[in-house]
Amino acid sequence: MEVYQAIMKRRSIRKYDDKPVTRGIIERLLRAAMQAPSAANQRPWEFIVVQDREGLEKLSLAHPYAGPVKTAAAAILVLGKKEGLLFPQYWQQDLAAATQNILLAAVGEGLGAVWTGIAPEEDRMAYIKTMFGLPEGVMPFALLALDFRQEMWNMIVLMKRGFIMKNMKQMRGFLNEGSSI
Repeated sequence: MEVYQAIMKRRSIRKYDDKPVTRGIIERLLRAAMQAPSAANQRPWEFIVVQDREGLEKLSLAHPYAGPVKTAAAAILVLGKKEGLLFPQYWQQDLAAATQNILLAAVGEGLGAVWTGIAPEEDRMAYIKTMFGLPEGVMPFALLALDFRQEMWNMIVLMKRGFIMKNMKQMRGFLNEGSSI
């Protein structure tokens, strides 16, 4: 899939088909994450992949918006290492870039995914730290639910509501004025 297609197709998907996500797909997602830019190339990320039902159910209790994790085939926890970094103040930007790469790669794999925030909410971070016994200096950042998508955007409903037509008219007007994207 071409990169712009993946960007435009990416949505937060919360309903899944309950098909297993293979080890190969998970590895490709993690490789995509690790290709993200980071301050001074410090790569402060760590990842935990959870695929067992009990673990997914426990993760779904991390906060009120983590419910989709319960029915997902897999979850990826994105963690940051703060110790020994040349620029520790940028760990969250670095992890956001890695997280976005996972989400875009998931689209390319035909997966649905949703990013449920962990950092900077202290109670959510504490829940994850306790659940996994994370050492000092390893900070939970994001929790991603992954599975094959059941939820699809209904373009007819969006067109009836005027969202697509309005945006198409705005885009045509923008392009007709000689501007470029």
